[in-house]
Amino acid sequence: MSESGKVVHPIEPVYDKESKILILGSFPSVKSREQGFFYGHPQNRFWKVLARVFDEQTPVEIDEKRAFLLRNHVAVWDVIHSCDIVGSSDSSITNVEVNDLSRILEAAPIERIFVNGKTAEKLYKKYTQKKTGRECYCLPSTSPANAAWSVERLSKEWEVILL
Repeated sequence: MSESGKVVHPIEPVYDKESKILILGSFPSVKSREQGFFYGHPQNRFWKVLARVFDEQTPVEIDEKRAFLLRNHVAVWDVIHSCDIVGSSDSSITNVEVNDLSRILEAAPIERIFVNGKTAEKLYKKYTQKKTGRECYCLPSTSPANAAWSVERLSKEWEVILL
């Protein structure tokens, strides 16, 4: 258990009434929680990969990232609302409470749900899939912990979100 005990997700989801794709992570890293936005660790390849997939410049500032997502009809959030976690380690996650995805699913015409990595997939299937009644498609993690995957290889796999 982390020294501070339960950590609550501090970042609001990004979506609007035009969002067609929902990408879910597990829980924000320490860096993301400090920044107050998704995939804030400089070594995480999320923004580079999405920029390649959508053939755009990699957004840098939070407002650019938010605009990028909405322009491309992508909603982003995480499976977990709160948990006990040590640092940013997904493997240390315990005492999970999940986010209520209905706020996005009722407000946006989400066609497909993707999860960023195996931990997000496991958590979604365990806690959320019954509630949503919707399958998720697992994409290889953009985390720096998934070092075996290059940005190029990740981008190829992530192109499935365009279909």
